[in-house]
Amino acid sequence: MKVRIEIDDSLNEDEIVIRTKEYTEELQQLISNFKSKPSIQFFKQDTEYYLDLDAILFFESDNGRVYAHTANDMFSTTQKLYELENILPNSFLRISKSTIVNIQKIYSLSHSVSSHLITFQNSHKQVYVSRMYYKVLKERRNHL
Repeated sequence: MKVRIEIDDSLNEDEIVIRTKEYTEELQQLISNFKSKPSIQFFKQDTEYYLDLDAILFFESDNGRVYAHTANDMFSTTQKLYELENILPNSFLRISKSTIVNIQKIYSLSHSVSSHLITFQNSHKQVYVSRMYYKVLKERRNHL
């Protein structure tokens, strides 16, 4: 891959242009690294928290609210799952109608005839993967 940097002091805003023969997984990762981290507000009772996305194991919707789960805690957020899906980095993936998981935090993925269960290291929390998303999860996990 060739990299070229041009400095132009007449620009009002920085611009990155990528010319490529094809859209590859490597290019997708490069683009996600350039994107700034999304601004997500997390709440617990009357307090707002500023969490690093690396601390999030998964997001889950329940009774019209969306919750962010860390290894030992749970925070609410005002965003909907579909909004999070659009702003989260590629390390997050929807695994069911109500769950988006941080695939870098998966410790194990067990499967039986009727279900697929994700466990996380250093946490008692677990989530189920729907059959519709299982293949995509396996492919994405193998490309980390």
